[in-house]
Amino acid sequence: MLFLAKSIFIPWDIRRTWPRLVEQLYIHGVSAFPVILLASVFVGLTTAVQTSYQLMGIVPKYFVGMGVSRMVLIELAPVFTAFLVAGRSASSMSAELGAMRVSEQIDALTVMGVNPYRYLCLPRIAALTLSVPLLVVVMEVCAIAVALLISTLALEVSAYTFLYGVTHFFVPKDFFGGLAKAVLFGLFIGTNGCYFGFGAEGGAKQVGRATTQAVVASAGMILGANFLMALIFFRS
Repeated sequence: MLFLAKSIFIPWDIRRTWPRLVEQLYIHGVSAFPVILLASVFVGLTTAVQTSYQLMGIVPKYFVGMGVSRMVLIELAPVFTAFLVAGRSASSMSAELGAMRVSEQIDALTVMGVNPYRYLCLPRIAALTLSVPLLVVVMEVCAIAVALLISTLALEVSAYTFLYGVTHFFVPKDFFGGLAKAVLFGLFIGTNGCYFGFGAEGGAKQVGRATTQAVVASAGMILGANFLMALIFFRS
């Protein structure tokens, strides 16, 4: 929390921060689109098949669309996306910043009068906080579209029936609750990646250890926050 406060609650220089923020948005947001799209295809396929298996013959077929959409919006898209981004971005950030720490580049920035928290951490944390919700929306749309396709082609659920279940049982709280999770997950991933990178000491072995710690800490915080957010948004 102290590290996050040092990185965020500092005077912003938008002229210097904006170009680095755009760069980090491309690295950790736009460049993550292919893996998110690939994962969303299999999330949609698996969710549709499993929901159909569980519900077919017990309830009307439109409950397949309802089950897929609500599972994707509330749980699968935010958590899957966060884990993928944590494995991809938290590791790369901690490795990059760890290498800068052990090679004394961060100390050199301080000597030059540049605040390393503002110059290095703020753009990365802000980029992850902004990009993860957008990636979650991409996964939600793609996963539901793929589930619709496989349901129509292989599961004997018509497109009208599937979409009826999606739209008739849609609750805005499901969508916005999932986005709130994504914002918090992105904040955790960015903070952990920078924190463990800044704390690296020694040589290559310590940088590798910091990378592992960043991913593990991000995963643990995602799971814990997911439970707490479920209590806040989805408690009956």
